Amino acid sequence: MRHLLILLLSATFLLPQGARAQFVRKSTDVLCLLPTATAAVLTLVNKDEKGLKQLALSTLTSTVLSYGLEACITKARPDGDGMHAMPSTHTMIAFSGASYLQRRYGWKWGAPAYAVATYVAWGRVYSKRHDVWDVLAGTAIGVGCTYIFTRPFMKGTDVAISPSVIDDAKCLSVAITF
Repeated sequence: MRHLLILLLSATFLLPQGARAQFVRKSTDVLCLLPTATAAVLTLVNKDEKGLKQLALSTLTSTVLSYGLEACITKARPDGDGMHAMPSTHTMIAFSGASYLQRRYGWKWGAPAYAVATYVAWGRVYSKRHDVWDVLAGTAIGVGCTYIFTRPFMKGTDVAISPSVIDDAKCLSVAITF
């Protein structure tokens, strides 16, 4: 993934201005899917059924929320092409996958995925498809939904947290099985 980022940055700054904007726009159309696709493949390779459910729930929830808000909020795009600027769905998809990778499998997977997602967010603003508020809203939706549904991957470990009452005292009970 590191080589991909170097290639993207090189192409972005070496191309002439007109071609650069077009390249950035097209690359964000494709790269927005990379973190989520990577998350799905990694989850399948690890045979992580819980993780697959968490990825599906977080991605589905954030997608429904994003498209629902897009339908309700009629905000013009900075380039004047349509009224579906808020929130940035491309950014939401990228950050949903990146935050899943980080939350479930740690920073080893999360850091490069966040780098790609950040490029997508920057590229959407650079190519005038969105403004900063649109990509911030997409980021918040993607990361927020992921953090609601995703728990860290612990092979062979189950954690259960439940409310309890002990001698009229309300508390939380934590049980860890490993």
